Amino acid sequence: MKDILEEILIRKRTEVEQAKRRTPLRALKEVRHTTACRSMREALLQSPSGIIAEFKRKSPSKGWIRPDGQATVIPAAYAGAGAAALSILTDEPYFGGQLGFISQARPMTHCPILRKDFIIDEYQLHEARIAGADAVLLIAAALPLDECGQLMRQAHELGLEVLLEIHSEDELPYAALRPDMLGVNNRHLGTFHTDVENSFRIASLLPRDQLLVSESGISSPATVRALREAGFRGFLIGETFMRQPDPAAALRSFIREVER
Repeated sequence: MKDILEEILIRKRTEVEQAKRRTPLRALKEVRHTTACRSMREALLQSPSGIIAEFKRKSPSKGWIRPDGQATVIPAAYAGAGAAALSILTDEPYFGGQLGFISQARPMTHCPILRKDFIIDEYQLHEARIAGADAVLLIAAALPLDECGQLMRQAHELGLEVLLEIHSEDELPYAALRPDMLGVNNRHLGTFHTDVENSFRIASLLPRDQLLVSESGISSPATVRALREAGFRGFLIGETFMRQPDPAAALRSFIREVER
């Protein structure tokens, strides 16, 4: 069976090296940051719904979802519809994203923005901070434990919060890194098979004092309510909204049902 994650990581390493040749890391480190990072963790703790609405135009397994989606429109509309936070895909080949989407969305919304990508290098953290992200995703399946811890520390030095994602029992040791938010991905990144029961299974093995986020495969308000009962405070949802004629209206209706 084809391992999509490994394919993505091979390409990502090449992308990062090419970016470094165009603009060295030292140049990124010299950039002065004029905006303060907003806390995604606090936004989730204070939100009645905890919905992290994702701007996702494409999927490696399903192809284009919304090729005409505009980063200047949909994220801001999500915020207006009640999203607690925003997730913006910045990987281009597999997800149709761009780093510039964060820069475009940032002035349009008060919501914290997560850079969702396959982060493997400090360089990408500086990119995220310069673009205007407030948090970054680190994926256990893509990083050895020590490298993940180092990247988390470097992210915090830049003022970025970290959503650390695990998928299986084998990755439970990563929880000891105590990230700002601990995500459970319901999608296997090797096969892209999705099963929301994964969140319930993994949550039962995690400390209840961690802020848990369930990611992928969530399409029902009833599922969100059940996940909240299981200890989750954040719910990352993309395709469910992006496939609708009006993503923000779909989000607003979804939140209304969650909070009933």
